[in-house]
Amino acid sequence: MNERIVIGKIIGAHGIRGEVKVFPITDSVRRFNKLKKCFVTKEDGTVVKEFEVRSSRVDKTNALVAFKDIIDRTEAEKLKGLFVSVDRDDAVKLPKNSYFIADLIGVEVIDDELGSLGKVKDVFETGANQVLQVKRQGKQDLMIPFLKAICYDIEPENGFIKVKLPDGLYELYEG
Repeated sequence: MNERIVIGKIIGAHGIRGEVKVFPITDSVRRFNKLKKCFVTKEDGTVVKEFEVRSSRVDKTNALVAFKDIIDRTEAEKLKGLFVSVDRDDAVKLPKNSYFIADLIGVEVIDDELGSLGKVKDVFETGANQVLQVKRQGKQDLMIPFLKAICYDIEPENGFIKVKLPDGLYELYEG
């Protein structure tokens, strides 16, 4: 499991005093209001720098975060495209049967009848439910609704998700 959890992506600078605008990759943008320290990381998780948070506030659907060492717009703009991460210990506590997306990435998806389908590449929110994007060797990615009725045994700590695909779903991607 990853030692850090990504909670947002820096999408630009805000104002002239060094604030960054962060698109939240978390269920609640309000979680940024309690942020005291964080890591700015590359997409692969490599830490660019650890920051102390000077202030944080919510602006519509984004967070505006001021880091202690970033005092002007020019410095803030250099962080665009990077990610805001927190230590797993500082992450919000999840309810039972909930998972961090980071913990699902790379987990093998196994169907009752078809066997291994591939590994989770990403998880998308569709409004109605979340969808697992499953990377398959030499084939189109599978999109599987992340519903308890389909994904009935979820054990990222053991490296697998067991599924029972609805009739016709697999065939849609094989045609």
